[in-house]
Amino acid sequence: MRAIRRLTVRTVLPEPLAPLGELMTNLRWSWHQPTRELFAAVEPRVWEQVHHDPVRLLGEVPPERLQELADDPKFLDRVRSLHEDLQRYLTEPRWYQENDGELPAAIAYFSPEFGITHVLPQYSGGLGILAGDHLKAASDLGVPIVGVGLLYRYGYFVQSLSREGWQQERYPISDPDNLPLTLLREADGTAARVRIGMPGGRTLAAAIWLVHVGRVPLLLLDSNVEENGTAEREVTDRLYGGTGEHRLLQEMLLGIGGVRALRVYSRVTGAPAPEVFHTNEGHAGFLGLERIRELTEEAGVEFDAAMEATRSGTVFTTHTPVPAGIDRFPRELIEQYFGGDNASRGVPVERILALGSEDYEGGDPGVFNMAVMGLRLAQRANGVSQLHGQVSREMFSGLWPAFDDKEVPIAAVTNGVHSPTWVAPEVMTLGEQNGSDATALTSGDWESIVARIPDDQIWSTKRLLRQRLVEDARARLRASWRQRGATEAELGWIDDALDPDVLTIGFARRVPSYKRLTLMLRDPDRLKSLLLHPERPIQLVIAGKAHPADDGGKRLIQEMVRFADDPEVRHRIVFLPNYDMAMALPLYPGCDVWLNNPLRPYEACGTSGMKAALNGALNLSIRDGWWDEWFDGENGWAIPSAQGVENTDHRDDLEAAALYDLIENEVAPRFYDVNRDGVPSRWVELMRHTLTSLGPKVQATRMVREYVEQLYRPAARAGHQLNSDYDGAVELARWKQHVRSVWHEVVIEHVESDTTGVFELGESLRLRVFVFLGSLTPDDVDVQVLHGRVDESDELRDPHVTSLTVTESYEPGRHRFDGDVMLDQTGAFGYTVRIVPRHELLGNGSELGMATLPH
Repeated sequence: MRAIRRLTVRTVLPEPLAPLGELMTNLRWSWHQPTRELFAAVEPRVWEQVHHDPVRLLGEVPPERLQELADDPKFLDRVRSLHEDLQRYLTEPRWYQENDGELPAAIAYFSPEFGITHVLPQYSGGLGILAGDHLKAASDLGVPIVGVGLLYRYGYFVQSLSREGWQQERYPISDPDNLPLTLLREADGTAARVRIGMPGGRTLAAAIWLVHVGRVPLLLLDSNVEENGTAEREVTDRLYGGTGEHRLLQEMLLGIGGVRALRVYSRVTGAPAPEVFHTNEGHAGFLGLERIRELTEEAGVEFDAAMEATRSGTVFTTHTPVPAGIDRFPRELIEQYFGGDNASRGVPVERILALGSEDYEGGDPGVFNMAVMGLRLAQRANGVSQLHGQVSREMFSGLWPAFDDKEVPIAAVTNGVHSPTWVAPEVMTLGEQNGSDATALTSGDWESIVARIPDDQIWSTKRLLRQRLVEDARARLRASWRQRGATEAELGWIDDALDPDVLTIGFARRVPSYKRLTLMLRDPDRLKSLLLHPERPIQLVIAGKAHPADDGGKRLIQEMVRFADDPEVRHRIVFLPNYDMAMALPLYPGCDVWLNNPLRPYEACGTSGMKAALNGALNLSIRDGWWDEWFDGENGWAIPSAQGVENTDHRDDLEAAALYDLIENEVAPRFYDVNRDGVPSRWVELMRHTLTSLGPKVQATRMVREYVEQLYRPAARAGHQLNSDYDGAVELARWKQHVRSVWHEVVIEHVESDTTGVFELGESLRLRVFVFLGSLTPDDVDVQVLHGRVDESDELRDPHVTSLTVTESYEPGRHRFDGDVMLDQTGAFGYTVRIVPRHELLGNGSELGMATLPH
């Protein structure tokens, strides 16, 4: 019988166990093994039944057991010790506090999803996991970040399979009262609210839930509040669902409501207001509009100056290498929600539309592009790997038409992963048993750590992790088949599915077409021969979700499931439904090889291979994303890419054949080449090199440090220059308006240089450039020489830039700039000159997108 109403009855802990409450609600437990072990000790059987969820654990343990623990001095000592350890972690100075220099007092980090732990299902894939790892690493480093997101009542979907292998979705309710979060309240105890206006005089209200991620507060906005109407309550119903209008409302709440939530949080708690705003993809781009509105309507700053003040302290990170991955809305929808009776007097809808306009060659004038707005409202932007930075510069080059792709101002910070979350406890223990401590994984001293561990210990640990994966996979496989309608009598074969002594290859990710889940099926017979090899078999553990609206991705999953259902091979290949963090924790450590075969260059970064590598797995991957920059020839294998082959079927055939060849001729032989002790010493050698070459690089702490040094610190410095009294913002806005209005007058009239055509290495080339600047002054411009090697078409390759100095002003508006270029390379050499705007408050010379070249 179904209940007509659901209530939550919270556990009341005995007073001596009160510190367990804080240990439970601070998600540091999700990456702190001693705290997890403490919760397991409360009631081991229940801990497993609730899938390692402390909130559910304490809700299901009988009061008698809790009282028994409250009377246990040894257990209380553990509780007290871990609570004190948490307090030290939360308060002691860390890397950020020991840093010198102008650092922001607080940084706001916006993302539509956060993957912190499986018990808080507010993520769909890599973007959310990356955001979660960013917060955790920031916490470990003491970086004062405040996360901002949405609380989805149904989260992302739970995946299952039909009897025919078709993906099915269901959306279980996430009850906030059963999650490790608390409601932000005003001083009088009432629930804090943020509200944003909507057309027709309606209002969208949201509660603010607070999640403690170590030292980092995470604010999640929830529209499921009583004062909202039915439609408004559904705004935060599910992640990446609904119509375009529904997505727009989610993004308005995230960006506009998120800024307002930060103001409430600072007012209620006394926390410093953020000085830097980091938008993780374009979903939160409307945060810039809200910050402009604050300045125009509340501080009396005019729009252009407010935009400069906002841009100076904003960082935009793009995560997609394909235009299809960007949110784009009809202009009419933006006009509907930001104009008419919902218009802001300080942020005219015409200015909003211009910010998201694709008003460049190849753009669509009928759409509003969230990434384009994000780039225009951020003085600093980055991609998430070196290759992705290059792809992003090409993809968004239309915003800077006067510059080559390489000069488009989009930098790159390669993603990293949070090793305390993703490294198996057994791997941690392996290091500790051989003289390292728990902090060594993030200190970078990987070579000395790994060198101390004997081969047999490395291999026995890997075998243990492989065994655990096999057991977990069998349990998931059995549960999946029962959901698909099989009886227990039909499932005896699962007891022998997978083998802890067989080379195990993992493949788990979202299932868009470019990730090519089914590339391994291009030649089914060839794959079967690898799976069933009499001496060197392989086994495959595969998982992944397709977007609910992506029938193409669902067909790929069905094709894979049907192959894996074949009785001939089903003991060697499994597809496990509902890939999430809980599945990932045994999957990454249990694999010997991590497979990744995207269409290059469509993988922005891809961090699953990093997590596998930290557990001693070897990557077998197309050189895309992070693997393109960190593969060194000895830390795994690079699948040869057929990029450039126009026929996609032929390209897939070529790359699949290369994959089969690598597994058959290099990977499997090395894995099964064992010494007299049963240890594959040449394979362990590769594991050691993987750990020492990749261990320090793939850390999320390395990533966050780079964000601090390369983006947050400069953004804070620029923000201070413009925001102290807004005079700097006003002056910069006026300067930009003037430069734009007269730039058409700027001309390079003549260039003089030494006449000889042959120079010797080490000589210098003297240049004199005569320019007409009109009403601009020499201080307003940077006259540059671009010089370097040239190809057969006289195109400069990777040119160096040298600024010239004004030496003469000989007529009104006319000036001469001189300088020397050092000739430090032999061979064909070339140069050109250009003029770009210059101002001390610009982020770079290409910021305005304008340059004058010789006629």
